[in-house]
Amino acid sequence: MDLAELQVFLAVAAERSFSRAAERLHRTQPAVSQAIRRLEDELDERLFDRSSKGGRLTEAGELLLDYAQRLTALKAEAESAVRELQDLRRGRVLIGANEGAVHVLLPVVERFRLDHPHAQVEVRRVSARQVAKEVLSRSLDFGVLTFPPRERGLQSLSLGEDELVMLIDPRHPLAARPRITMEEFGRQTVIAHNEASPARERVLRLYEQRHTTINIQIGLPSLDGIKRAVEMGLGVALLPKRCALAEIARGQLAAVKVAQLRLPRQIRLVYRRTGERSHAAAAFLDAARTVASA
Repeated sequence: MDLAELQVFLAVAAERSFSRAAERLHRTQPAVSQAIRRLEDELDERLFDRSSKGGRLTEAGELLLDYAQRLTALKAEAESAVRELQDLRRGRVLIGANEGAVHVLLPVVERFRLDHPHAQVEVRRVSARQVAKEVLSRSLDFGVLTFPPRERGLQSLSLGEDELVMLIDPRHPLAARPRITMEEFGRQTVIAHNEASPARERVLRLYEQRHTTINIQIGLPSLDGIKRAVEMGLGVALLPKRCALAEIARGQLAAVKVAQLRLPRQIRLVYRRTGERSHAAAAFLDAARTVASA
């Protein structure tokens, strides 16, 4: 059933006249009559009582009227939704990142939301090993990695640098030191994230290679929990500096460099090299480029 013919039907039903409907639609009366006839042939039912002067609807016409009104309203709603998507009054960006990368993403999210306050941003917790696969399979629009992706179908944009530092209670004797050795760090009561990560594995491997130990006494499931435990004086932690900038600025935590454990890295926004991007994803990439260039 053609929507254009249904709109002709609605015009005739509203005007109660083929000629007035033709004027309203800026079409000829024969064209309007043909459109109605095609509908009637398709439905094998008369829609208008031609014997009446007012172009009264038949029983089938009355039934079709309700459906035609709903269908044309749905068409208008669909067109409006697509326009809203194009104007970013709706739409969603899906990003995969580990917990530490969220702090790097926030300036990009802020820039994106300033320009497009109605679009949604969802950051899902995804391990670094899974990011490339999920971006390529279109489960995610973007991912965040600390290394260039090896997959040929992916491209990346550097959002900035980060490094690991020892976070410590500012009242601790080591807090006044600009740098300590990894052996000194290993002798402290260390609070660590209890989820495996490439950074954690690299740190443990470095201790094995130097035949020294790291005194991990407390395992917690979140970065916020680790930072709070350090503030309480329960121990020290080795975390990305970016995730504690606010606490360091407020004097709640101190950051001390640990020789051999800084592991500086580029934080990269990863995305598909080719293929269609949603309007929201394209705008988010523009925001990321703006933040990166600044």
